Amino acid sequence: MRCHNSRVMAKLYFYYSSMNAGKSTALLQSSYNYRERGMHTLVLAPQFDDRFGVGKVKSRIGIETKATTFSNDTDLLELIASSHQAEPLHCVLIDEAQFLTRDQVFQLSEVTDKLKIPVLAYGLRTDFQGEPFEGSKYLLAWSDNLKEIKAICHCGTKATMVLRLDGDGNAVTEGSQVEIGGNDRYVSMCRKHFKEKYFA
Repeated sequence: MRCHNSRVMAKLYFYYSSMNAGKSTALLQSSYNYRERGMHTLVLAPQFDDRFGVGKVKSRIGIETKATTFSNDTDLLELIASSHQAEPLHCVLIDEAQFLTRDQVFQLSEVTDKLKIPVLAYGLRTDFQGEPFEGSKYLLAWSDNLKEIKAICHCGTKATMVLRLDGDGNAVTEGSQVEIGGNDRYVSMCRKHFKEKYFA
């Protein structure tokens, strides 16, 4: 991850993929790169994602960092501006960005346009039903830069979809869009195998 000159080229980036593509690892690496150069970053994560404890971003390979949590009604422009005032920020990084609201994606665009701070958002593109998440939909529409992080299906081709599984390994086709889980609940698949399982 290249260092950005926030005064010249602050942009909103969306790094998207299916599950288990290394999004959190990439986020942690980017944050580390900034901090290694003496720059300050703010890492944000959804409040309800408590897989590794609230206020923490952790990758499957074991590296982690503390994170500031947000909920659906958090004003991210206000939160980031306040942090920036206390300690000048060089980059804002967001884990599980698919859970952002439309308003929050707009607020992040304001962070880049008005505060001149780069924002790197990492998230899933679609849910277990093949539907776009609200946050992902508007990040895809409004980001300056879109980057795909590739995951692999069991067949060896690129995985673009996420399937939710029940206790017996069958596809779940109904339920809440938001349900926190790991490899026991979700599997990444190519579109062909997603359709075969989901519509079986």
